[in-house]
Amino acid sequence: MKISDIDLKRSWPALAGIGAIIAVLLAAFAWAAGLLGQRVTNTSFLEDTKPVFPAGYRRAHGKGMCFEGVFRSSGAIAEYSGARVFSQTETRAIGRFSIGTMNPHAADNSTSTVSMAMMLTADNGQQWRMKMNNEPFFVTRDAPGFLAMLNATAPDPATGKPVPRLMAVFLADYPEARKYMEADAVKPWATSFAGATFYAIHAYYLVAEDGRRQAMRWWMRPHAAFTAWNVKDRMQASHDALFKDVAQRLTTGPLHWDMVMQLAAPSDPVDDPSQPWPESRQQVVAGTLEVQRVFDQTDGVCRDINFDPTLIPAGMALSNDPVLATRAGIYAHSYNARLHEIGYGKATDAVGKKAAQ
Repeated sequence: MKISDIDLKRSWPALAGIGAIIAVLLAAFAWAAGLLGQRVTNTSFLEDTKPVFPAGYRRAHGKGMCFEGVFRSSGAIAEYSGARVFSQTETRAIGRFSIGTMNPHAADNSTSTVSMAMMLTADNGQQWRMKMNNEPFFVTRDAPGFLAMLNATAPDPATGKPVPRLMAVFLADYPEARKYMEADAVKPWATSFAGATFYAIHAYYLVAEDGRRQAMRWWMRPHAAFTAWNVKDRMQASHDALFKDVAQRLTTGPLHWDMVMQLAAPSDPVDDPSQPWPESRQQVVAGTLEVQRVFDQTDGVCRDINFDPTLIPAGMALSNDPVLATRAGIYAHSYNARLHEIGYGKATDAVGKKAAQ
C-alpha cells in the first residue's frame, strides 16, 4: 500500500497531534537552552504555558495511572551485560500507563497511542528508566522532522485537510515517514493496556563485564491477548475505559509482559529510530514484568518520576540516536516545570487537591 492510496483522514490528525506535542516541547527545550527568543524567568514561562498544560501535569501523555510490580530476570542477558537488573532474581518496578495526548482529562478513545513508562531499581541502587509506546518505530530519523511534520499536517482552513504540496515536500525530505504514515492509517486501537505491546524504539548497547558491546532494542510483549476496538465500540467507549479495564483485570490477578530484546547485526542502523531491524534478528527474553497493582497518578510514587530514557544503569550504554538525545532535555524541562508548579502550590487536581473557589 502506498501513501497516495490510503485515506489520510485518520492518519494526519494523529500525526498532527503528535507533532504539536513535540513542537511545544522542542520549543521549551530550545528556550531552556537559551536558543529561542529572549531569556525570561521560569515563573513567567510557566505562566505563559499554563493554559496549554494544567499545572502539575506532564507536558505530554498527561492522562495516566501509576503501577507497581516486579521484574523477574530470565538470566539470559547476563552474558551480554553486567547490569544487576539482568542477574538478580527480582527487581522492583514502578511505572505508569498513559494515553498519547497532552490533555490530562481526555477521553480514552481520543487517541490510538497507549504507553508504558517504567523505572527498575536494582539492589545496588542503580536505576533503569524507560518510556515506551505501542509503535515499533519513530516517524522520522531526527527530532526536527517532527517540526516539518507539524507544518505538513497542519489543516488548510479552507479544506480542513493538509495541503498536498506541503505533504509532498515533507515526504521528499523525510521519506522514512511514509511507512509510518501508512502503518498509522491502518493501526488497530487497543481495547486494553493489558494486551498492548510497548516498544522502546531507540537502540542501546548491552555492555558485558569484559567490555564487549551488543546493540539491542526491546519491547514489552503481553501475556494477555490483544483485542481491537471496531469503530462503533470505540466511539461508544466510556471516558475512562482503558484505565478502568486495567484496574478491573487486576482484581483477578497480576498482569504480565515479557521483555523481548532484539540483538542487532553489525549492518543494522543503530542511531536511526525510524528504521526497524529485520525480524530475523536474534530475540532473547530478558525477563518478565509482573504488574501487581495500579493507583491514581496523584500519588507521588510515579507522579514525581522523570521517566527519562537516557537514565540507564552501568552495564548499558546509549547509542548516538539524535532523537534519544533530544528527549533528555525535553523530559528534564517538563519534570522541572512540574515540580516547580507542585512545590509552589500551583497544582491542584494533579496532586489530588480541589481548586480554590
